[in-house]
Order: sequence, then structure tokens, then C-alpha cells
Amino acid sequence: MNPAAGNLENVHALITGGGTGIGAAIAIRLGASGARITVAGRRLEPLEEVARKLPTAHAVTLDVTDEASVEAGISGARERFGAVDVLVNNAGATTSAPFARTKPEVWREMIEVNLTGTFLVSRAVLPEMVEGGWGRIVNVASTAGLTGYPYIAAYAAAKHGVVGMTRSLALEIARTGVTANSVCPGYTDTDLLSGAVANVVAKTGMGEKEAWETLLRANPQGRFVTPEEVAEAVAWLVGPNSGAMNGQSISVSGGEVS
Repeated sequence: MNPAAGNLENVHALITGGGTGIGAAIAIRLGASGARITVAGRRLEPLEEVARKLPTAHAVTLDVTDEASVEAGISGARERFGAVDVLVNNAGATTSAPFARTKPEVWREMIEVNLTGTFLVSRAVLPEMVEGGWGRIVNVASTAGLTGYPYIAAYAAAKHGVVGMTRSLALEIARTGVTANSVCPGYTDTDLLSGAVANVVAKTGMGEKEAWETLLRANPQGRFVTPEEVAEAVAWLVGPNSGAMNGQSISVSGGEVS
């Protein structure tokens, strides 16, 4: 469905990891533009809490790393609001450890959640977008998908994979009316960031204050990005006048990565 200029009325937007942080902010922002919202994730309670804040929304549970779960969740979304027009792949996880102490199971988890999950959900909704002649896929990557950082090699590898996959997909679908882009937030003020700091402290012996200050110094503006700022970038990319944006990776980081 190609929306009228200026709003997303009747557009069905599916946001994975939609119950908290950036995902919740995206759901609220797109809902404010008239979209019908499906918030998806593994825990129903926070998803329902977000859905209650929106005029036309519902929640579905799914695990992005499990193909059968993805198919079942998207089927439930279709039953409620029809074909998915906008997909925001926001579900993800991070962990920190020195490279030599990164265990294979941690490596696999980062790839599965951040990269394979993005692939599985995108693949599940892409055919209906192409058939309809219009669609928007936005993958929430990270500045760690554009540059390297110490202690998060597995996460950075996964997010670099998301950026590369997005660019390749964008070329395949360039003439279909469907676009694929990434947004790459810097350190964003969410519970995920708090967890990352705690993990840095536990794995490196760095003090908590030092860990926070180290992350804060990465942003030239001297502050953390807000979830609402990331949501605004997503809203622009899925809007009716963004059709020429395809295969791009937009850094939302206060100038940390350009």
C-alpha cells in the first residue's frame, strides 16, 4: 500500500523488539502517523503495554531466531491487519567481552539474534511487499555496524552483517517499489545500554563510572542518543516521500560516525 503524502494511514507496520526502548519509541512514532501497528517480541506483557498506548495496535509473540515462530507471529499479524507494508527489524541483543574471552556460544547468539533474526523476518514479509508494489524495510543496526569497538567483536560482526545484507537486498528489490535501509544508532539511552555497561564492568574490571564516561565520550555532542531520535529517522525512511532512499545506512550518533 502506497500511503498518501504526509501520513501512514492504513499502513501496517510490524516492529520486532517493540516492547521496550528504541522499538517502543518507533511503534509510538509510526502509530502517531496513522499506521496500524503490530509490536512483536518474546515477552507479551511489555508488548501489550506499548499496544495499549496506540489507537490501532496489537501484540504478537515471536522469537526472531526461530523460523517457525516467525511464520506463526507474522501470520497472526496478517490476520489482524493484513499484509505487512512496513517492517522494522529492531530485535537485538548485545554482550561485551575481550576477544580472546568471547566464547563460541556468545558468538553464535549475537549472530543469531542480530543478523539471522533480521534475515528471517525480512524474508517472511518480502514477497507480499513485492506483490503489492510497495514496502519499506528498515533494519536497526548500530554504529557498530559501521566501525569497530573494543570488547564487542561478536556484536559488531553481526551488525556489520546487517548493514551488508541490507545493501545487497536493496539492490535486488530496487525496481519493485520496496526499499531496504538501515539506521545505525550510537549509544542510546535504553535498558540495553545499562546492561552493556554492567557487562563491561563485569568482563573488564572497569569501574561503573569509568564505563559510563567512556561510552559518553564517544558522542561528540556529549550525550546519549534518545530512542525518539532513532524513531524519527525510521519514520522518515518509511514515509511516502522516501522512495529514493535505498540501501543506505544512516548514522544516528551525534557525529560519532559519519
